[in-house]
Amino acid sequence: MTENAASFTGDIPSHYDSGLGPVIFQDYADDLADRCRSLAPQDVLELAAGTGIVSQRLRSKLPPGCKLTVTDLNEPMLELAKAKLSDTTNLAFQPADAMALPYADGSFDLIACQFGVMFFPDKAAAFREAARVLRPGGHYIFNVWAPMAKNPFAEIADTEAARFFPEDPPGFYKVPFHYGAPEAVKADLNGDDWAETSHAPVTLEKTLDDPERFAEALVYGNPMIDEIRSRGGVDPDEVASAILDALRSRFGPPPLRMPLAAFVFTCRRD
Repeated sequence: MTENAASFTGDIPSHYDSGLGPVIFQDYADDLADRCRSLAPQDVLELAAGTGIVSQRLRSKLPPGCKLTVTDLNEPMLELAKAKLSDTTNLAFQPADAMALPYADGSFDLIACQFGVMFFPDKAAAFREAARVLRPGGHYIFNVWAPMAKNPFAEIADTEAARFFPEDPPGFYKVPFHYGAPEAVKADLNGDDWAETSHAPVTLEKTLDDPERFAEALVYGNPMIDEIRSRGGVDPDEVASAILDALRSRFGPPPLRMPLAAFVFTCRRD
């Protein structure tokens, strides 16, 4: 099973950004950025920023005087984020491992992370690092996907890919959707680090304006494409076509509308 977010390489970032972003990431990015703005921070760190979908919204919604530091372990994705924000001021980019942040204690008053913590191999260590680089009273706001059953697009992609490889099914989708129980997240948050933690569900219903593009991106916009290619014998386009048929069957007739579900956590540093 692929667990390293750094494996989003090659053409994956562009498919991720243009094919998946408008459907499953942008609305949650707006929600996360609004929550961050409400706290009026002055020095913000973004973890696992990916292609900068949240970064763009943070930079537009936070006060101009607020410094924003954008990080990701995956440099190809970070380069795409840089290109989007090339004319922006008071912004820094840096490759960074969330489990070993290259910052001094108490460097930030807010940390944001969208759908990234599920990929951290040692989540408890990553939460400790977040607490370490926050100032007392600072906040960590992050979101995680609810289970696959609440996000049927992922269930469909996972199931349809497995039909082509019944003896060795691709495992990528198990990673971002394995952390959907709030109790599991709270178990990894060290209670000694946080004065307060809370979470709330965020559910959406999304229209698939371009289901063909979305189905393609569900294959080509994450490391599942590498899993398919490494196994061989199957054209990835065939997997995308099967996913498209299943999406139409599940959510049709047009316009296709599907549910999305996530949890957002707000943690205040002790």
